[in-house]
Amino acid sequence: MAVLMVLGASGIALAEDSPAARAEKANPNSDPAFEPTVPLKEAAPSPAPEGMVRIPGGEFSMGANVECEGMCSIRGATQDALPIHRVAIDAFWMDATEVTNAEFAKFVGATGYVTVAEQKPSHEEFPTLPPEALVAGSIVFAPTPEAVPLDNYATWWSYVPGACWKHPFGPESDIKGLDKNPVVHVTYEDAEAYAKWAGKRLPTEAEWEFAARGGFAGRLFAWGNELKPGGKFQANIYQGKFPVSGSDTGEDGFKGIAPVAQYAATPYGLYDVAGNVWEWCSDWYRPDAYEKLAAKGLAHNPEGPDSSFDPDEPTTKKRVQRGGSFLCTDQYCTRYIIGTRGKGEVRSSSNHIGFRCVKR
Repeated sequence: MAVLMVLGASGIALAEDSPAARAEKANPNSDPAFEPTVPLKEAAPSPAPEGMVRIPGGEFSMGANVECEGMCSIRGATQDALPIHRVAIDAFWMDATEVTNAEFAKFVGATGYVTVAEQKPSHEEFPTLPPEALVAGSIVFAPTPEAVPLDNYATWWSYVPGACWKHPFGPESDIKGLDKNPVVHVTYEDAEAYAKWAGKRLPTEAEWEFAARGGFAGRLFAWGNELKPGGKFQANIYQGKFPVSGSDTGEDGFKGIAPVAQYAATPYGLYDVAGNVWEWCSDWYRPDAYEKLAAKGLAHNPEGPDSSFDPDEPTTKKRVQRGGSFLCTDQYCTRYIIGTRGKGEVRSSSNHIGFRCVKR
């Protein structure tokens, strides 16, 4: 079959006859606010790097429609994901799964790396804390005994001394038998250090979204427009009365974090791009990033702003996180909607933040 080649606004040769593009045209539920995704037509180099899949690159519409606001009881899911704008991405390789405990353990064994959570915080970094509070640890989800207002996330998080990637709930816990679980309690610099050791890097936000969309445009979720097609969950998210202890019903097959690759892969062969654990991206976080980018026209391989700014915490440096986690729910956080964005302080870690890597 002949393949129609066109030149996009960036001058990149694009293929309009890919399987994903044909399927997208046949999908009557695609959001009309999104223009079609047009993947690049090029042969993938071989062999593929171990554990990685080829993301073809191309042009796509990035962002989330404001209509998604009605899918969460707490509004704001799309306020920093607008306007929907056009982006061109070169082809790259991406880890098929989130980095696992076993993979991170190899890195630590080879390098002796010590994560931020394993290091005693300094007085210079936390000048208002008393000396006795400066102990190594990380943030752990702490379910509440009863229903609480959802306007203060500190209610269900607790700083646990001794919590780290190999002791996810504190010093009495461990990761025995959890080799295939995504590594957690990793800060941005921890993830970056692993990526450099592995000969990779962290994805840009645009690369992450292009890959997660799998060649489709305007879908609510990585798998389509229904949260539970055929009555079946497609991702590890929260079911039950959030964040009440014992309320997670595990209808998706898991209560809490899940091993990687427990649900169907995306069209590009990726697993868990929604739910399970948040994933670090290399972009600095700013709520106006899309507005500034869209004003310049088609963006080619955008790398994000040159500095961080969050009006809620103006002095805190944050990077973008994507995909949501096993704690996301329509009662509080619907960041498993594919175009929505998360953010995280670069030196903070918790038991629902991980990462995956890319390389060109």
